[in-house]
Formats: sequence, structure tokens, C-alpha cells
Amino acid sequence: MPAKDIYHDTVKNALIKDGWAITHDPLRIRLARGKNLFVDLGAKRLLAAERGVEKIAVEVKSFTRPSDMKDLE
Repeated sequence: MPAKDIYHDTVKNALIKDGWAITHDPLRIRLARGKNLFVDLGAKRLLAAERGVEKIAVEVKSFTRPSDMKDLE
């Protein structure tokens, strides 16, 4: 599991204050050939009964070192 970015807790607290529920810390994405990719946070927020649940994955980057997320692009 990768180390947390220096802004990880700041972003997480901002999401919580905005009404998001943190569901994964980190969120693991399983890729082909058994490789795992980790996204820093997974979150969801209930919007309205008729609209369902909105979900997001948040990658926190300080740009201090390369990331496997670049390969996913």
C-alpha cells in the first residue's frame, strides 16, 4: 500500500465537511494481470432519494514524485 500524500488529511477533512462519507482510504482498483492500483480516497454522498448516491474517487497529489496513476491515463 502506498504512502499517503502530505495533503491527504487536509483533502479528507474538506470532503467530510462538504458532506461526503469516506468509504475507502485508500480505494483499491484491481487491474488486469493481478496488478492493484490504489486511489487515495473513495467517497459517496446521498444527493436525493430520486437521484441515488453520487460516488467519487479522489487522487491527492503534491507532485513531489511520480505516480502509477499517470499510467492509468
